[in-house]
Amino acid sequence: MSTTMFDSETIDGKVIAMIVGQEFEDVEFEFPLLALSEMGAEIIVVPEARGQHTRPFLPDKVVTGRFGSPCPPNVMEEGNRYTVTEFDDLSVEDVDCILFPGGFAPDNLRILDDVLEFTRDAYDQGKVIAAICHAPWILIDAGIVDNQQMTCYRAVKHDVINAGAEYVDEPAVRDGNIVTGRVPDDLPQFCKLIANTLAEETV
Repeated sequence: MSTTMFDSETIDGKVIAMIVGQEFEDVEFEFPLLALSEMGAEIIVVPEARGQHTRPFLPDKVVTGRFGSPCPPNVMEEGNRYTVTEFDDLSVEDVDCILFPGGFAPDNLRILDDVLEFTRDAYDQGKVIAAICHAPWILIDAGIVDNQQMTCYRAVKHDVINAGAEYVDEPAVRDGNIVTGRVPDDLPQFCKLIANTLAEETV
């Protein structure tokens, strides 16, 4: 009998904050939300509308993915698999992991000083920092990339290398409390590695 990603270590009670900016990669938000909640995590969805809005621009438009998915998702009821909070109400002490989907969202998030400060604080406190695809940009601008092994979408490869990391062309890579994923096809390995990291008593 084959195994699946849901055979990972249980992460019951672990709290994961997904910080999601405009133009996120739709599947890189929706798949981890489903997978990690199924493994027992409490998911806090943090829509961050600051930055460039998706096309067409409309005032007060909700955070929207590259392919039109809204955040929070309108096909899953809040309170079951996730809760929603504003970024200003998020506390590092209340989470075990922060997760950044990719797409174009990281380019919006990495110019927000409070998001970068939050990321640095979480990293310094030993929280798991998870980033896939383009999202290592946020880690670079937060100043927490230094000699780690990391993976990412190939367009970000030289940014990661120039920031001081060792690029590894693998689906998912963990180094310390940083977990990185490569592309959407690698989401099962990425989520499983996040879960296995969170399951350790000490990260």
